[in-house]
Amino acid sequence: MPLLRIFLIRAVPGLLVLLLGACSERAPRSSGRAAVAPTGMQPPAQLGLCAACHGASGHARQADIPDLAGQKADYLFKAMRDYQSGARNVPLMRGVLGSIDVRQMRALADWYAAQPACA
Repeated sequence: MPLLRIFLIRAVPGLLVLLLGACSERAPRSSGRAAVAPTGMQPPAQLGLCAACHGASGHARQADIPDLAGQKADYLFKAMRDYQSGARNVPLMRGVLGSIDVRQMRALADWYAAQPACA
């Protein structure tokens, strides 16, 4: 039973993100940009959690979601740490980042920083 509870606590926030995106009344933006893997860089394993809203390339799918492409890696890393700790009080982001460790956050920050910035 404890494993089921842990799974539900970690999986439900991610599922909510996907469902909220699918039920949104706003039309998704289409940037037409594909994610670019810089030489020697592999997409992070957790990219799907972020890409549901921010896009794999860091170009958000909706106007009210921030673009991450081209942001400074240290800024993105600190923002993720702040969301996870509750210093930035956004329950949805806290739930999504709840199961991601520091190494994984750094990989996500580096990935989005390496993407071409939004125009």
